[in-house]
Amino acid sequence: MNNPRDRLATILLILLIGSAILVTVLPHALAVSGAVLGNLSTETMGVGTGGEFTSARGTITTAIINATQQDQRWKGYVGNVSGILTLDDTNGNTLYDWSMVGFTLTGEVYASRENALLFTGVECAENATVATEQTLLNMTGFESDSINYTFANLNHSAFTVGTQPILENTCRAVALFVNDTRQTQNTTADFQEILLQDATGNLIYAAIINNGAYGFDGALDGNRYDFQLIVAESDINEAPTTYYFYTEIASA
Repeated sequence: MNNPRDRLATILLILLIGSAILVTVLPHALAVSGAVLGNLSTETMGVGTGGEFTSARGTITTAIINATQQDQRWKGYVGNVSGILTLDDTNGNTLYDWSMVGFTLTGEVYASRENALLFTGVECAENATVATEQTLLNMTGFESDSINYTFANLNHSAFTVGTQPILENTCRAVALFVNDTRQTQNTTADFQEILLQDATGNLIYAAIINNGAYGFDGALDGNRYDFQLIVAESDINEAPTTYYFYTEIASA
């Protein structure tokens, strides 16, 4: 090994091995993955029974009418997340994996109209991105149920998308209902949802996972969910909008 040529050959061999390892690991450095989905049920509110007046002939009735109507610009997804952590190559061959059963699940569920998101360079959704999405879905941005007004707050916890940190209280966010009741939106609220965008400006809805927490109907049915998510929809298009789901999971 005292020969300079031998030392040089050893150094080159180490560099080649290091390069081979780097090429193998880099494609898997980002933890976000496409989600495998299953559907248990899809439901909506019925029309209900119409209110009635029985007024005498020759009278004028001053009425106060209160309506609760199903919104046509949004749709929701709630449910639970399961999975494994794995060491796979690009062909899906597994070197080893770790079960998540029995551990507290953490992470996020992501939804977007884009089926090929670039999760490198993810950041808070810009106003221009929100405006573009609203135009595509027949919203002006001034309606009470627009994306603009639904995600009007900047109150949420900090989290990470892949290796990109999202600092608390920096992005548009909303906290979804628990036990049929509006939450106070802050960094400790359950079922937080945050608006993000990828490197090419595609809007992403990010739901923070709450491992087995009581959800919107918890007080009524005792249901526990890992995530609750609402996404915008056009109120005039005949065909419903397709959303693509991704997950990023870990154990606490």
